Amino acid sequence: MTNSRLSNKTALITGATSNIGRAIAVEFAAEGAHVVVSGRSPQRGAELIGEIKANGGRAAFVPMDLDGTPQACGALAAEAARLLGGRIDILVNNAGIYPGSGSDTTTTGEATFDQVYAVNVKAPYFLTAAIVPAMIDAGGGVIINLGSWIARLGVPVGALYSSTKGAMETLTRAWAAEFGQSGVRVNAISPGVVHEPLTREAGPYAGDAMMNGTPAGTHGTPGAIAHAAVYLASDEAAFVHGTVIDVDGGRTGVAVIAA
Repeated sequence: MTNSRLSNKTALITGATSNIGRAIAVEFAAEGAHVVVSGRSPQRGAELIGEIKANGGRAAFVPMDLDGTPQACGALAAEAARLLGGRIDILVNNAGIYPGSGSDTTTTGEATFDQVYAVNVKAPYFLTAAIVPAMIDAGGGVIINLGSWIARLGVPVGALYSSTKGAMETLTRAWAAEFGQSGVRVNAISPGVVHEPLTREAGPYAGDAMMNGTPAGTHGTPGAIAHAAVYLASDEAAFVHGTVIDVDGGRTGVAVIAA
């Protein structure tokens, strides 16, 4: 471990056993943070903690199914604070679910609707509510929410998921106003299509077509989102409040027109 932009900081990252959350946990630990990661898979959690510790970092895993209830959120907040020595300096609200393929507005049932909103909106809402008072008492902290490019660029699929990410971007601005003067910075990251490079055998990823016509022209990797999260969590972003950083290869802001 050679970097130290988050030295002496503590962090809780939800949904951290795969993809973006995993990359953020690894990068935070590499930058000196003591991290607690949560997720539903003890096996993947143990693998992640082993990797972080093997690289000289400090980490612990809390298995948790964030179902959106205040009880689950409060339990995670309490256990994470205990493992981190009594304080949580940085909260990354990353956990989220996407409804199954083929779920459009006319075919999505109430149970699916409620489950997606419970995980994607209620859980970060009540987890933030459980953690932010101690941040304020400690003189400050950082909250980073994960949005999505399809919260602001409409596509004909994923209306339910898109709406939850729109809610998280709105909460980012509202929480920045609510908590900023108490020393808690709240910002968000809006990723484009992001995944690890695929093997030839795995074949193409369907979502990659969404990146056609962008400056990047292809998908991003979880590490790109993790780098943005480190910046927002660090003192380098001390003057950044209520902002959504697009890390999307130019998807929402730029159209590349073929000649």
